[in-house]
Amino acid sequence: MDTRQEGIARLREIVQASKKMVFFGGAGVSTESGIPDFRSQDGLYRQKYKYPPEYILSRTFFDRHTEEFFEFYREKMLCLNAQPNAAHYKLAQWEREGKLAAVITQNIDGLHQKAGSHAVLELHGSIWRNVCMDCGALYPAEQIAESAGIPRCRCGGVIKPDVVLYEEPLDQAVLARSVELIEEADTLIVGGTSLNVQPAASLIDFFRGKNAAVINRGAPARSMQGVLFIDGKIGEVFSAV
Repeated sequence: MDTRQEGIARLREIVQASKKMVFFGGAGVSTESGIPDFRSQDGLYRQKYKYPPEYILSRTFFDRHTEEFFEFYREKMLCLNAQPNAAHYKLAQWEREGKLAAVITQNIDGLHQKAGSHAVLELHGSIWRNVCMDCGALYPAEQIAESAGIPRCRCGGVIKPDVVLYEEPLDQAVLARSVELIEEADTLIVGGTSLNVQPAASLIDFFRGKNAAVINRGAPARSMQGVLFIDGKIGEVFSAV
């Protein structure tokens, strides 16, 4: 049995023995659903735009160049027709079986919920929620996708997607609950993330359980002693577990 197959066999044993797993996931969970990530060879950060994508997705850019923000957002971030892949469905299955306590995700696409997961904490918000900055009225993602220019509320205010942009803080209640769940978990599985984005990546430091595993294409940005690492696409790996 090669190293990858040994890793999958070990992960299978860990999952079978677990009673309170937590999954922490990033962009790599959704790339198999056709949603681009940011830092890979084909990611958004390596594509050429008038402005760097990191700047386009900042609060400063949103405030100063709102119409150009929405041009980029509609083209690259609003993947409304994307469907869950094997990783999303496997996590939903583990939740139904009572093995998985929660999914903590850096993604904003809502694919975990679409696959049937209920205990989902969205660190960076969701494209499916949109709020008027003046009156707080809520709007569906479809309205943002179908609008032109700057989407406006009935009151005239700008409608902002409920996603965390660079320079904006994470929701403190979501962050606190994520820490609590990771501290209580007997198993932590990290998938589809290079652990580059702070403060989200630091959440794994709160894990006190028995087993931890990382599934990612390429080693994560930080070393994790005593952690099972499987190099590969998470959907493929989970399908074999």
